[in-house]
Amino acid sequence: MSESRGGETPYDHIVVGAGSAGAVIAARLTQDPDVTVLLLEAGPADRNLFIRMPAGIETLLNNRWCNWNYMTEPQAALDGRRLWTPRGKVLGGSSSINGMVYIRGNALDYDRWSQRGAVGWSYEDVLPYFRRLENHADRHDDYHGDSGPVRVVTGKCENPLTQAFIEAGLQAGYPYTPDVNGHRQEGIGRYDMNVDRGRRASSAFAYLRPAMARRNLTVATGALAERIVFERGVARGVAYLRNGRRETAYAAREIVLSAGAINTPQLLLASGVGPADALRRLGAAVVADVPQVGSNLQDHVEVLVGYRCLKPISLYRETRPWRKALIGAQWLANRTGPAATNHYEAGGFIRSMAGIEYPDIQLHFIPMGVNDPVRRTAVEHGFKVHVGTMRSESRGTVTLRSLDLREPPAIDPNYMSTEDDWRGMRASIRLAREILTQPALKDFRGAEVLPGPGVETQAEIDGFIRARANTAYHPSGTCRMGSDDGSVVDPQCRVRGVGGLRVADASIMPGIVTGNLNVPTMMIGEKVSDLIAGKSLPPAAPAMPFIAADWRQAQR
Repeated sequence: MSESRGGETPYDHIVVGAGSAGAVIAARLTQDPDVTVLLLEAGPADRNLFIRMPAGIETLLNNRWCNWNYMTEPQAALDGRRLWTPRGKVLGGSSSINGMVYIRGNALDYDRWSQRGAVGWSYEDVLPYFRRLENHADRHDDYHGDSGPVRVVTGKCENPLTQAFIEAGLQAGYPYTPDVNGHRQEGIGRYDMNVDRGRRASSAFAYLRPAMARRNLTVATGALAERIVFERGVARGVAYLRNGRRETAYAAREIVLSAGAINTPQLLLASGVGPADALRRLGAAVVADVPQVGSNLQDHVEVLVGYRCLKPISLYRETRPWRKALIGAQWLANRTGPAATNHYEAGGFIRSMAGIEYPDIQLHFIPMGVNDPVRRTAVEHGFKVHVGTMRSESRGTVTLRSLDLREPPAIDPNYMSTEDDWRGMRASIRLAREILTQPALKDFRGAEVLPGPGVETQAEIDGFIRARANTAYHPSGTCRMGSDDGSVVDPQCRVRGVGGLRVADASIMPGIVTGNLNVPTMMIGEKVSDLIAGKSLPPAAPAMPFIAADWRQAQR
């Protein structure tokens, strides 16, 4: 890793944000020794032990040094609550602090992208990039890769509660799916995780660390990008704040924004790219009137459905101090044991009702009790599912409070603002309860903790949703990709109205995908790195993703 050369000699490319996509792009572009890249990251290096440890998720989320710790605006449909919105502020971005649930989304998500104007982003177009990034230890077929940077394993599901959950899903009438990232997403089964021999396989670990030895890659941590420097409508540089000093770096070719669905639109707006009237009200010089910058914010909303466990077999037994010490020592010694997994090893994708073509509800099961709201840890044995809808119709915004990017933007997801969202969340709770009350869990299942035995009527369920629904930490869509004039970036991910500037992160998603967003965002990084280099992988052979034959008539 070379040191910063300041603003005198331009780099070929500047990448803003070393997260799930940015680290990928910097690593891929610098495979060409003649291409120089400056990678700017507002947070620190990813050397913390809990980043490497898969079971260190709670510690990371509650730690301010690697997290932007955003809060939403008050949400009218959720009792006026402001929801905590953690985002990674560290090498690897949110891939360094997330739950490592390795989900690609449904094949039909990407076909819909293409149908909506994101030409070149159909499932057949993106599958080769999913394969290229992946080194799967357990799955070997046309859907998976075995030589990519990101090591992937399938959850072992050794806890009896996890095994019982899968069996309960089958007893409820859902099919078993052997691979939610393969031909058939719909059903209940084991989840994959991006864990490399007991260590978190973040984008920084998988891509950036091996690349940092290259002389043509400069990584600047603690560097807060404040403004894109334009010359006659072409992006030429990035002004950033580092160690209390303001510096500017220049790019001879292109600048790529990979700061995420919150920070990328924030930086665009502060640089004069966005809705002109709003920019003028803030006193910003308008470089390009691109009205939809910061609009189209989408997220997944979820609730917990949880029960006490009658047997002492949940993860609560691992929370005692002496057990934590033993588990930590085992992980330090050989990267095995309970600390080497994210524990989200099983789940499923189901449809909320007949007439839904492909799954619109996701379940994450974990053999752990419901957290105490004050202590934020479980206080008894239990098990739970995180459940929520996948394709909400609600749309929100990210807007500026100030041109000073040290001040957080205003984040208004506008959660639960449509009747369809309410219908889907009510169905999510009802169907999760149905699964968790099947005979397979009978010997383990105690009293329901959430929503609770007094929550049965629609009014009571709606009250529970208002009080307890939360974000699944999947913001996206704020720099929508498309072929229409209303999109922010074109299918090459070039920002409309200016030159020399692309966006590559979850903000470009035309529609949120069915599942967790980390892997799709790494895929975006892979594909955009080829777009920048003028290359592409040939499309995959035509694939026929699973669609239930009777989806019009039956929910399962």
